[in-house]
Amino acid sequence: MLVFSDLGVLSLNKNFVIPALAFGAALTAHAQAPSKIGVIQVQEAILSTKDGQKAANDLQAKFAPRKAELEKKQGDITGLQDQLKRGSATMSDDAKNKLVHDIDAKTTALKRDSEDFDTDVQDEEGKLMQQLGQKVMKVVDKYALDNGFAVIFDVSNPQTPVLWRATATDITADIIALYDKANPSAATATPAATSTPGSRPAATSGPATRPATGAPAPARPAGAAPAPAAPAPKK
Repeated sequence: MLVFSDLGVLSLNKNFVIPALAFGAALTAHAQAPSKIGVIQVQEAILSTKDGQKAANDLQAKFAPRKAELEKKQGDITGLQDQLKRGSATMSDDAKNKLVHDIDAKTTALKRDSEDFDTDVQDEEGKLMQQLGQKVMKVVDKYALDNGFAVIFDVSNPQTPVLWRATATDITADIIALYDKANPSAATATPAATSTPGSRPAATSGPATRPATGAPAPARPAGAAPAPAAPAPKK
């Protein structure tokens, strides 16, 4: 049995690719003329197991303080922008210039902090998917050998070259059930919230957003909108 995988995951919300060897295994000598073909949503299988749900919740809890801090910084920038807009007709040029400088500095800092946040989230998500993916593969391998599968395709990624499949070929639900049965020590998990650690409220048209990676890929919030240009000094 060979499991083909072009896994684009989580994301918990970005495309992490688990090495092919982690998702493929040759038929053992005792297997007899396997002929079935199956498909699996590996990403869904991993995140739907009790281990996956618990890991996702733990990850969100770990990054929640930093997410809240970034949201506060975005709010501070928005407040300064509103202040500049409201006072543009009455503020002195010096006051306007100082406010514009503050907005620019805070926007730059927010962009840098958001990029660091995204990198850390992606690193943690990658480790999670690698570790749980290897455990899920053991279940897939045994299931395939026991049930006479010759090939199983991972269709988590829309780019997987499978144009059509019958519902009966999808083994995702079976793998989730078998995984949880084989790992009863996992604490009862509550399904993770819809938003991932990296999904933060989008800012108002910020600078340079990170390319989306499918995830479930968490999109880095753009920084504050570019500050208005400083008024020209009066002659």
